[in-house]
This record gives sequence, C-alpha cells and structure tokens, in this order.
Amino acid sequence: CAGLNRSTKDGIEIALPIFMFAGGAIGNLIAIIVLSVSRQERKSSAFFTLVRGLAVTDLLGTCLASPLTIATYLKRTVLEDQHICEFHSFLLLFFGLTGLSIICAMAGERYLAICCPYTYQRWGVDKRFAQKFLFFIYITNIFFCCLPMMGMAESILQTSQTWCFIDMRTHEPVATAYSVLYGAVSLLLILGTILLNLAVCGSLLLMRQRTVQRPVTRASVRERWRALSSAAETQMIAVLVMTSVVVLACSAPLMVRVFANHFMPKPDPTADRAAIRIASVNPILDPWIYILLRRSLFRRLLSLSRRSSSTRSSAPPSPQRNVFYPDIMRDSHQIFDLKSLKKSICCINSDSFLLDTYKSSFSRSNSMKITNVIKQCGNTYDLKLKWYVCISSCMGIL
Repeated sequence: CAGLNRSTKDGIEIALPIFMFAGGAIGNLIAIIVLSVSRQERKSSAFFTLVRGLAVTDLLGTCLASPLTIATYLKRTVLEDQHICEFHSFLLLFFGLTGLSIICAMAGERYLAICCPYTYQRWGVDKRFAQKFLFFIYITNIFFCCLPMMGMAESILQTSQTWCFIDMRTHEPVATAYSVLYGAVSLLLILGTILLNLAVCGSLLLMRQRTVQRPVTRASVRERWRALSSAAETQMIAVLVMTSVVVLACSAPLMVRVFANHFMPKPDPTADRAAIRIASVNPILDPWIYILLRRSLFRRLLSLSRRSSSTRSSAPPSPQRNVFYPDIMRDSHQIFDLKSLKKSICCINSDSFLLDTYKSSFSRSNSMKITNVIKQCGNTYDLKLKWYVCISSCMGIL
C-alpha cells in the first residue's frame, strides 16, 4: 500500500513538468508561426523582431531545461553529476536573465519610438538593429552566466533534489559577490522595464489629455485621438505591457529569494522551490499574449469601440485646430511654414503601417507637393511617414 501511494505521488509530481514542457513548447511554436505569417511591414519592425526573439528564447529554454527536470523525476541521480548540475544551473541563469534583458529592450524601443522619435530615427532602429542587439544580449549573458563554470561561483543540487542553481547561501566572498551581482542586474532590468513602460504610457496619456482639453467638439477629439494612436501602435503597447507584467511577476520571486538567502538567517527550501516553479511558468504564458493580442483582434476591438462612440455623438465636426499644431487651422488655403514643421517633427508619433492609408487619402496635387518635400528628408520609410502625417495635417488634408 505504501509503495502504491508512493508511485501515485511520483506520477502526480512528474505530470507537472511534462505539462509545463508541452505547454511551453506548443505555445511558443504557435506564437512564432503567428509572428512569422504577419504582414511584411510588421515583420520588418524592430519591436516585433524583439518579440520573436523573446519567443525563440522561451522555446529554447523550455526545450533545454524541461527534459532535464523530467529525467530527474524519473531518476533522482541525474543531477548528481556535477557537469549536468552546472549545465542545468547555467540554463536557469541564462534564460532567466535573457528574458528580462529582451523585455527591457522592447520597453526601450517603444520609449525611443514614442518619446524620442528623432533619436530613434538617427540611430536607425530597424529590424537589423534589433537583430544585432539580440545578438549582443545573447553574447553578454552567455559570458556572464558561464562565470560559475569558470570557478567564480558554485552550482549545487538544491534541497528538493530536482533542480540545480548557484549556491545562494555561500559565505565565500567571490561566490557571494557573483550571486548578489546576478540579483542586482536582474533587479535593475526589472526597474528599468517598469520605468520605461511608465514613461511610454504617461506620454500617450499626456498626448490624449492635451487633445481632449482643446475647446472642440467630441467628434473632433475622437478624430484627433484616432490620428495620434493607430491600431498597430496600440497593439504594440498592449503586448509590451502584458508581457512585462507576466515576465516581471514570474521573475521577481526568484530575485527576492536570491537576496533573502544572503541576508536572512534561516533557509527556506520550500520558498526557493516555489520561486523557481513560478519562473518556469513564464515561457508558458508569454506566447499566448502574442497569440491572443494579434493585430486582427485589435482591429475588431477598435472598430467596435469607434462604432459605439460614433453612435453616441452624431454632431457634425466644427472647424478645429490642427492635431499636431494648434496654431494652424484646418483650412486647405492655410499657408504652412516648412521650417516650423522641421523643428516640430519630433512631436510626430506614428507607425509605418499606416503609410498606405494616409497616401490614399491625399489628392493628386497635394500628394505631389508632399512628395517633393519628403525628398529633402532622405529615403527612410518611417521618416517619410512622419512627414506625410505632419505636412498633410497642416495643409488640412487629413
């Protein structure tokens, strides 16, 4: 009877890592496919290049770490081999830190695109730039997480005998310094992600507040906000915020345990095991954010919200000031100052996905005027869009 109860308990315990492995692998594969079949403009953006990088990272982490965990439940002596234990510890260190690094990079990309568009354009942040930055993240994190194998810290089998990690309760100065440094770097990435997300959301809310405070009708306010925020940009912010919440919530407990094991007198193996299990849930949840928050769903939600708002107010729009330049009225005969447009280009925040939409709304004569002005700005796709939105808005085209 005791043997039967023990086998039943072992079966329940091994079912959890198998379920987590299947969920993480299948979910990330679906997410990568969804991201790969999206429109060409979306696939070429820096933000979604980073999103794909995070999905691939989660998939690799799941496929490399989970089989070792499952093998440990089948045979308890697997991680007793020091080389395998060090490799398992490296996987947990590397993929935990790399996920936080990519999330922070995604937040930084949106911050530059929305709050510092001139710097974003000057640095040439595009798909190639994002790929190079992902490579940099991988190389630096591989080197940093290989330091325990080089003797800077010791990887040990934890009390539950199911996972290996660096010794978080060591009193050796070098090993203690590495453990605290790992926790500090992770904490800085978490804080940086939070601050950048707050800055991005705050900038968007401030833009909306300034738009709403103008003395115009509801219909014109709705048109202005529609010009300032596109479906693509809204989707990017939603994906960023939701992914950040999931990654930070899953990573924070392990960081807390790293510091707690150094500064608290009594060890708590149960809390350590719970923290690593929570961190293991992250690759399972991340891909479903990309899948559920795909652009087609956002289009439907935005169209429903616009349809409901249009039924509430049927008042005709009155003459109003320009969206981006309040001193310029929406009059097709209004003369605009090109120099002031060049000085204010950093205030324009749009996505390259809407270029065709804006171009299709121009008359032939106005489109030719705009094209001549854009030739002075170079051939960058995103910069061309900013000039389209800026000049067409001032000329009363939109």
